[in-house]
Amino acid sequence: MSRLLKRCRRRDSTDSEETERKVYSNDPPSNQVFNYANNYICTSKYTILSFLPLNLFEQFQRIANTYFLILLILQVIPWISSLTWVTTVVPLVLVLALTALKDAYDDYQRHQSDNEVNNKESMVLRDGEFQSERWQNVIVGDIIRMKDDEFVAADLLLLATSEPNSLCYIETAELDGETNLKVRQALTETAVIGEDDVPQLSRLQCEVICEAPNNVLSKFEGTLKLNNDTLPLSNDQILLRGCVLRNTKWCYGLVIFAGQDTKLMKNSGQAKFKRTQTDRLLNTLIIGIVVFLLLITLACAIACGVWETLTGDDFQVYLPWESFVPHTILGTKAGSKAAGSTVISLLTFFSYLILFNTLVPISLYVSVEFLRQIQSLWINWDAKMYYEPKDTAAKARTTALNEELGQIEYIFSDKLEHLLRIL
Repeated sequence: MSRLLKRCRRRDSTDSEETERKVYSNDPPSNQVFNYANNYICTSKYTILSFLPLNLFEQFQRIANTYFLILLILQVIPWISSLTWVTTVVPLVLVLALTALKDAYDDYQRHQSDNEVNNKESMVLRDGEFQSERWQNVIVGDIIRMKDDEFVAADLLLLATSEPNSLCYIETAELDGETNLKVRQALTETAVIGEDDVPQLSRLQCEVICEAPNNVLSKFEGTLKLNNDTLPLSNDQILLRGCVLRNTKWCYGLVIFAGQDTKLMKNSGQAKFKRTQTDRLLNTLIIGIVVFLLLITLACAIACGVWETLTGDDFQVYLPWESFVPHTILGTKAGSKAAGSTVISLLTFFSYLILFNTLVPISLYVSVEFLRQIQSLWINWDAKMYYEPKDTAAKARTTALNEELGQIEYIFSDKLEHLLRIL
């Protein structure tokens, strides 16, 4: 629960229109002036404070929920309501509560995943020695040491590696789906740093001037100022967050972008309310039902108006119009008949709207949400989707998109062997 209470920390930057970035190595005070984002990431949609308003806003995008909210407001008006408002508020609150619980559980899982990533550890140069630090504590300007098969904690400028010619190999499957290894190469001027040359790393004073954070994975432009020399930087010297170091014993990197500013997070975007084809179909059906309801309600109101005009005037001894229609509307005796029948037919329209509310199936959404939850459990329990070599089972990370899986018709892939293994 404490993890759920922890709010996502966003960057509170004083310069929202960043055009270029300056990074100084081994100089935290200079980097703090720019108020760059820390390395804490947040992929969840809600916090404790924002959950209720945001979730209700999303739920009332469903036509049925909006309809019953309007119906509830009408039932509070005593002139037109023949039913107690409890008959509407109970099922509406039940539907909203069940959906909110499901959404809260899905978002709780996102918070857990974020905490797992944020609490991974990397070796960071602090106070003249490498210390184990959680990813969320890594900041721009830090120097990180990585070993083979480790994930890259942030977007790094490659400084030195264990391989000849300062090469290193990375796997970018998390970014672009490519499983083949890619090559990166450090600049000659920084490649002289050895594996245990911590004093030289601690004395390293350089300045990186580069592009602002963006989502372009294949391009990087910048310069490195080192020992009065200005050296050009390209994508060949950059290790992006989400990559995995392969076939390289060790390497050093300088953090350029962290957290929400990394290219991985820039491409992921903000979590949004996803609507499936089934949701859109349900909305269309509900709109059709509401239109039909309005038509029959209008027909009943017109019939009431005709009856009140031709016959209802004779029954005012039992049902006087004055009890429903103010005297200011009735006006003169000549106009009171038309005005009274019009107002009463209008009130009747809303009364029939309340009486016929059962035509709109609010329980349909409950049934759909229940089925989605059961389907997600079946996915998790499916023995045929269990990968024994890595002891990994399938995991439904959201219960809102299950039916979309059954609508896949084509799979495009340049990995024929991998595709045949799947099929």
